[in-house]
Amino acid sequence: MAVHTSQSVVKAADDDVVRGPSRGTGTPRPPGKVRRSMSTHWYAWAMVAPVVLVIGVIIGYPLVRGIYLSLTDANERNVARSIGVNELPATYEFVGVDNYVDALTGSQFLGTLGWTLVWTVSCVTITFCLGMALANILNRRIAGRSAYRMALILPWAIPGFVSVFAWRFLYNEDRGLLNKLLGGAGIDGIPWLNDPTWAKFSVIAVNVWLGIPFMMVALLGGLQSIPSEQYEAAEMDGATAWQRFRHITLPGLRPVSTTVILLSTIWTFNMFPVIFLLTRGGPGEATQILVTQAYKFSFEISPRDFAQSSTWGVLILVLLMLFAVVYRRVLRTQGDNW
Repeated sequence: MAVHTSQSVVKAADDDVVRGPSRGTGTPRPPGKVRRSMSTHWYAWAMVAPVVLVIGVIIGYPLVRGIYLSLTDANERNVARSIGVNELPATYEFVGVDNYVDALTGSQFLGTLGWTLVWTVSCVTITFCLGMALANILNRRIAGRSAYRMALILPWAIPGFVSVFAWRFLYNEDRGLLNKLLGGAGIDGIPWLNDPTWAKFSVIAVNVWLGIPFMMVALLGGLQSIPSEQYEAAEMDGATAWQRFRHITLPGLRPVSTTVILLSTIWTFNMFPVIFLLTRGGPGEATQILVTQAYKFSFEISPRDFAQSSTWGVLILVLLMLFAVVYRRVLRTQGDNW
């Protein structure tokens, strides 16, 4: 009987060792992932915290404030303001999603969105194709390659507003260099910025000129990372130049090209300086894109419509986020680890 009891005690002790301490014994649980990360990488968290705080103040607060204003009827006349020594409180009211309904069902937003998409797709496509062509040329051993690289990077080095003002001078209908060259050839001058169709071509040309250097440099770096042995083996097998480009260059550039296309799309979609400084959205509303129209609501019309401007800004953010999500899923279905 005593032997049986001792065996039961030993078995129960073994079971406790296997199961571990019970929750009712008061033994503390092992720390979670966040706590372990904080205790192990506390120095890294301390270094990152100021940056996160600054970003939260600079980006987070305006974003939250913009979303809130988009749900109100705030404008220049009903926000809090000062008139002399008098402080007038805000009188705007919460209207829910009425601003979003008005924007999405109105012709102005949809019309501006249509031109914004045409503008973005045209600029990104032309910039990518020209950047790819120039990158392939500069990747070869040609005389003066360094000088060509410096000359092609120059538009990227010049401040954007300086470049836009220079192009505005070139596009001048009466005194611009382009029309003077056309006049010297016996061709009538073109209203580059005064005709809706020509104005659209003009702003696309300027944005392409500004975007080519970035695209070219990024793709050139991708080309130089492709092993030259692959081209040599393909050439020995009798592959043509097009076959080498299709089966070696394009697959080798996929990690770089997917990234630069995404970045270029986001930048072009929000390319405020080119449109605003070159045409201010004109003539009429021909070249107005979403971001310049949102600016116009806040600073150019009277009374300034802060709610509508915030609504358009939130819609721009949502559209770009949807594009990024869809773009990422498309890449995953094609087998890219991105």
